[in-house]
Amino acid sequence: MSPPAQRRSAPDRVLRMLSIVPWIAAQDGPRVGDVCERFGIGRNQLLDDLNVIQFVGLPPYTPDMLIDVVFEGDRVWVRFADVFSRPLRLTPNQALGLVAAGAALVGAGAAGGEEGPPGPLATGLAKLAKMLGIAPDEALSIRLGPSRPEILDTLRAAVAERRRVRLDYFTYSRDARTVREVDPYRVFAADGAWYLFGHCHSAQGERLFRVDRVAAAEPLDVTFTPPEGVEEARPSLLAVAPDTPRVTLELPPDARWVVDTYPVEEVVDLDGGRVRVRLAVTSRAWLARLLLRLGPTAVVVDATDPALRHT
Repeated sequence: MSPPAQRRSAPDRVLRMLSIVPWIAAQDGPRVGDVCERFGIGRNQLLDDLNVIQFVGLPPYTPDMLIDVVFEGDRVWVRFADVFSRPLRLTPNQALGLVAAGAALVGAGAAGGEEGPPGPLATGLAKLAKMLGIAPDEALSIRLGPSRPEILDTLRAAVAERRRVRLDYFTYSRDARTVREVDPYRVFAADGAWYLFGHCHSAQGERLFRVDRVAAAEPLDVTFTPPEGVEEARPSLLAVAPDTPRVTLELPPDARWVVDTYPVEEVVDLDGGRVRVRLAVTSRAWLARLLLRLGPTAVVVDATDPALRHT
């Protein structure tokens, strides 16, 4: 006797069905027992899922527009309606959202480990990103991760030894990764993040760097003498030009991570856990990707540049 179907959340069930149905369709009549063994589910659960699939299709939901599930003895077939073979047409926003979601899965290891050749999801995302003119491994890095201990250790050692470092750094103002050489003066923590303060030779001036945006730090065989008093200076965390466009967003409670991730200039707590924030926007493309991630519950309530209202 088959074990009873396990009760799972709707998202879990959808993800399971998205895996099972294409596999059955590709196998051309696998045995029910083989399907259950491959996906680690009971017979009753499989039959329950496939009974739901028979009602999946497109309007007007006539038989020729539905997925066909056929059982013969102990074998099962899944046949897609002809409409599913039509080429998928995506709007630019839909395609960008698809790449962003897929890149998050790849980054989380859902599409395979870091070693070895890229999996089919990563390969497909690369092709789609190329058509959009973006780089999924760089341009879609919307949320920043915590500072890596090895990078912090490298920067602290460079400060102590007064040694120049080469940084692979995500530049917020350009919405891109850059490589630059820096004379590091101080490493300090503020507002829940680590910062490096030093002289940037690319910018030819003192700059502030968020350590969690440093992808790599390499100490160089060049030493320096810091200016007098600079090691005790308290640099501003918001080095953004006054004429840079600003945007004000109202965010739901689960999007409060924006406050901790980006250089927010103003934060106002609202009723129901919502929050209103003001940010400097140095790249409209960056704002568009942030809004795609936040979804429709994030609202642009004000912008110094009218064009940002329609991002």
